[in-house]
Amino acid sequence: MWKLCWVCWAVASLFVVVSSQEPELSSARVVFQTKYGDIEFGFYPSVAPKTVDHIFKLVRLGGYNTNHFFRVDKGFVAQVADVASGRTAPMNEEQRREAEKTIVGEFSDVKHVRGILSMGRYSDPNSAQSSFSMLLGDAPHLDGEYAIFGKVTKGDETLRKLEQLPTRREGIFVMPTERITILSSYYYDTEMESCENERSVLKRRLTASAIEIERQRMKCFP
Repeated sequence: MWKLCWVCWAVASLFVVVSSQEPELSSARVVFQTKYGDIEFGFYPSVAPKTVDHIFKLVRLGGYNTNHFFRVDKGFVAQVADVASGRTAPMNEEQRREAEKTIVGEFSDVKHVRGILSMGRYSDPNSAQSSFSMLLGDAPHLDGEYAIFGKVTKGDETLRKLEQLPTRREGIFVMPTERITILSSYYYDTEMESCENERSVLKRRLTASAIEIERQRMKCFP
């Protein structure tokens, strides 16, 4: 009986470890640039593939440029406004078409903890468009209610700066008193960056080898 219980405990413990593992990030990274610093984030395509495709397409189209963080609630969320209404620059037809799409709610068992990216929506679970929150703290009451699609990978110091800005309350929202603009955005692939680094290292090594070979040749045949 004791052996059987031990086996059950071991299996249960293994399940907890496996189920609590963080989802795998794709190699794509997005960077939002603000006057307070950059914020970089990555995606969980295995958790919310439709949401990831939609947000990444908006980034590639430049949809978030001149948009802003309309909400900064210290210890809770920094929320990016909907692209369709939050930009100061006019949108072209392709940007508007993508921005106004609604995305099916891809809810998961991933937890809302600091750094997580979570889609905004209305009461309809399938009403998410382009507004999303960067979690500034743990918010278990949001678990399973909002679609998580990625996490902040760099720039927590920027988020902490945003948390210190003056705010005002409007209903349930805590909003910054000044506009926090996303000045520009860009994206890159970490795998490509790694390849470039490896190529650069290899090139330097080949150059060094060529110099060493030439040095030895000159030494042997002055």
